[in-house]
Amino acid sequence: MKTGILGGTFDPVHSGHLKVAVVVKDELKLDEVIFLPAGDPWLKADGIVLPVEHRLNMLRLAITGQPHFRISTLELERTGPTYSVDTLTEMRRGMADGKELFFIIGWDNLAQLHCWHQPQRLISLCRLVAVPRIGYPFPNLASIEAVIPGITQRMIILNQPHVDISASATRQMVRQGLSISHLVPKAVEKYIKDNRLYWD
Repeated sequence: MKTGILGGTFDPVHSGHLKVAVVVKDELKLDEVIFLPAGDPWLKADGIVLPVEHRLNMLRLAITGQPHFRISTLELERTGPTYSVDTLTEMRRGMADGKELFFIIGWDNLAQLHCWHQPQRLISLCRLVAVPRIGYPFPNLASIEAVIPGITQRMIILNQPHVDISASATRQMVRQGLSISHLVPKAVEKYIKDNRLYWD
């Protein structure tokens, strides 16, 4: 079984997240993609992330009707600092033989992976799948290999999708009273309106 993992704060989940999940699933013929929301509290450039309840509710609405998508609350249940390597270790524990994990990250995160907690151990637990980020160049594979030896053998770099949507821009548009119908699923847009999220 081949499982993709897409982590993030999902504040809010937007159409770009879903597009990445669909493209990676189709390109790599994955059996499922797990959305992995980060826990609280996390500081962002424009304030504190929404409470878990709202982010989970929006994520559930966004993947309704998508049988190959599911949510893991593993990082929400853990106290203290959350590291991807610990999450992947827990996911692999008790997994059936032959199950593969594909950890989806952006080109920007790939360039910074050497700063992550135990990157060498992390790449032993999964295959990395790097997808484009608008404004970031194709990764310099030689420099990444130099600081994390063996990573290029554990990595798949995709040239799509090109997603020009960000959660921060979505939040800003809500604050400005602009429509976000082209940025998020309809059910998520309605949830944001009904709960007056991001207005303050």
